[in-house]
Amino acid sequence: MAADLAPGVLFDVDGTLLDTNYLHVLAWWQACRDTGHPEVGMWTLHRAIGIGSEELVQRVLGREDQETVDAHARRYEELRDQVTAFPRAAELLAACAERGLRVVLATSGKPADLDWMVPAIGAPEGVLAGATTSADVDAAKPRPDLLQVAVRDHGLDPERTVVVGDTVWDVEAAERAGLPAIAVLCGGISRAELVEAGAVEVHDDPAALLDALDRSRLGAPGSDPAGG
Repeated sequence: MAADLAPGVLFDVDGTLLDTNYLHVLAWWQACRDTGHPEVGMWTLHRAIGIGSEELVQRVLGREDQETVDAHARRYEELRDQVTAFPRAAELLAACAERGLRVVLATSGKPADLDWMVPAIGAPEGVLAGATTSADVDAAKPRPDLLQVAVRDHGLDPERTVVVGDTVWDVEAAERAGLPAIAVLCGGISRAELVEAGAVEVHDDPAALLDALDRSRLGAPGSDPAGG
């Protein structure tokens, strides 16, 4: 264990700290219709939320389609004023920082998204140690690149770092990066699916994780989880 590396926590943002997943589903559904793909249903889109935009389009359309990616960006911009943080999300980040964890956002969003995401989360000044975005990597979740780069760039000890996310893509990316993943249900994915993907704990939302923090893997990174 390198002496200069810190214990940390990598937080996904969409669907984990911010209640955005269903807004993204709506924006993608509208975008698909805008670009001539009315056959794509909301349920199909919801299953793909959490991976990068280009990868999502490839998954649901079976090919690349930049027009649909751009249409989603336009449609989501119209919905962004409806984004809210999940209850006590900011408190959770602050509690992690108070316990000596280096708190880093790891999002598939673009760097410019941080300009509105961070204020929407509402974390007190000084709580966040930084962020890693899609601009820092070539491949999005479920590839591990985003998490591996976040660990490297923010001086985190991989033996004492935990990932928190809401989708199977977050959990799979964490597993590939060799990091334990704590999952929350507020993104709309079932407990069974998250556990099957490899989540070491599952909680309802940030508030529930905060309440369980002392007995969570987050309370003692590197230890065995006490469940949740």
